[in-house]
Amino acid sequence: MPEPERTERRMRPAPLLFEPSEAVADPEHFFDLESIDDPRELLARATELTLAFRAAQDRAIEFQAVAAAQLADPRRFDRLSAADIADRAEWTEDYADKMIEFGRGLLNGDRDPA
Repeated sequence: MPEPERTERRMRPAPLLFEPSEAVADPEHFFDLESIDDPRELLARATELTLAFRAAQDRAIEFQAVAAAQLADPRRFDRLSAADIADRAEWTEDYADKMIEFGRGLLNGDRDPA
């Protein structure tokens, strides 16, 4: 009997809106949270932002791993060593090795990076 297809559904985080330049200059301003008076609404919006930032971080890490794997690909004439990748990304060489392997897994379809 075939195993049912398992589909992972990614949580859709709150949209991250770009801050107007004048708001960025104000260190107290953060995605307009300071203007929310209702603590329930503040908690809800701050939680949405937290989840959005976590999701963005996870996605960015996946893309870092894919790029590291591509740069380390032995088939490339201009491939980089793990030490070179670590230097460019400000990682340790051990972490670069792990990211290269993670990226290879993503490129081989172990997990969808896009």
